[in-house]
Amino acid sequence: MDTYLKAGLDALSDATRMAIFQKLADGPVPVNEIARMMPVSRPAVSQHLRVLKDAGLVMDSKAGTKRMYQLNPEGVARLRAHFDQMWTHAMSAFQSVAESRPMGEKNARHSGRSRRT
Repeated sequence: MDTYLKAGLDALSDATRMAIFQKLADGPVPVNEIARMMPVSRPAVSQHLRVLKDAGLVMDSKAGTKRMYQLNPEGVARLRAHFDQMWTHAMSAFQSVAESRPMGEKNARHSGRSRRT
C-alpha cells in the first residue's frame, strides 16, 4: 500500500480529524474557525491539522494574519483512486459470481429459512 495512502487512511481514522476533513470539503477555513466548531482546544485542532497535513490531505496558506487550511486535491485524489479501485474490484467479483450461476439457482447457505413440514 502506498505510504501516503496509508497515512491518509490512518489520519482519517480519528473522529476529530474526520470532522475537520469534512468541514474543509466546503472550502478554505481559518484555524480559529475550525477550533470554534470542534469540542477540543485550539492547540489540539492545530495538532490534528498537522497530522492531516503530514498525511498529504490538507494544505495551508497565509491570508494576512490568518492561516487558512484547505483540502489538498492530490491527497483527496489518492484516496478517491483507492476507493474507486476497491469498488471496481468488488463489483467485478460480484458480477463474476452472479454470471456464474444459472438463473433461479439458489445458494443453499444463503437461501433464507429452511422449510420444515
